[in-house]
Amino acid sequence: MGNEKIVHAAASAASTAPSEDVITFRRTAPPEWLLALWKEIDDKTFGEGFNCFREDAIWNLGVGDWHGREAIIKNVRAFIDTGFTALHVVDEYWDGGALKVFRGSVTMTPDDGSKPVVRPVMTHFLYMDEADHTKVRHWYGSVDPLSFTAGPASLT
Repeated sequence: MGNEKIVHAAASAASTAPSEDVITFRRTAPPEWLLALWKEIDDKTFGEGFNCFREDAIWNLGVGDWHGREAIIKNVRAFIDTGFTALHVVDEYWDGGALKVFRGSVTMTPDDGSKPVVRPVMTHFLYMDEADHTKVRHWYGSVDPLSFTAGPASLT
């Protein structure tokens, strides 16, 4: 199976798991649905790639607390439209079935050429629909440095 690796981890998250669970993670290539989401954001098209979210999904990204697929699209679009182009790269992806974890980076190129290009690191935990592990139920993401109220802090 090539570069595939398997790890076992004990996970406990008060809001998503009532007790300690043991989860087996398999390191794999990122799935097409995840790459499609990043492509929608990078291309600023905001279409079918967002179908990886359940209608009632929650995305906590930095200070963002977005409830429902439509609110997620609206808020991601509002952030991306603050004067830069993004290019997301997934460097490492771990699949634990109902829990997915990945890290990568995003190159943020400002529309204003006098401002520097930045490449913050991103880390994400995706809690999936119990019946369909291709649909995100709750996404916790961290990308630094960012501020969702004033745009990317390092681009201002």
